Amino acid sequence: MAEGPRTGSDREDEASRLRDLEERLSKLTPKPKADAPMAGHDQAHLAWRMVIEIVAGIGIGFGIGYGLDYLLGTTPLLMILFIFLGFAAGIKTMMRTAAELDRKPGPAPETEKRD
Repeated sequence: MAEGPRTGSDREDEASRLRDLEERLSKLTPKPKADAPMAGHDQAHLAWRMVIEIVAGIGIGFGIGYGLDYLLGTTPLLMILFIFLGFAAGIKTMMRTAAELDRKPGPAPETEKRD
């Protein structure tokens, strides 16, 4: 059955009970562990970052190749060459990002010094 109209004190009691419940739930909820430098990032953001790196490499390669073709009059030759170079640079950057995901936090490993 329906309850009567609520008063301000009822709302305050419910609000305090809700805050108490939220505090207890936050204590019980496990916190994500940040083991890697990029552990806090969402997987979708990382995937989009990698896609953007490849597309940017291709776009920059296209722009450089088209500009050089326009200046030198070698119509599609340099544009095609720089598109492939941009694709290779995008892949290299994407692989560097993927390697960054596996890296452990802390100081960089020291290399051996040869005297």
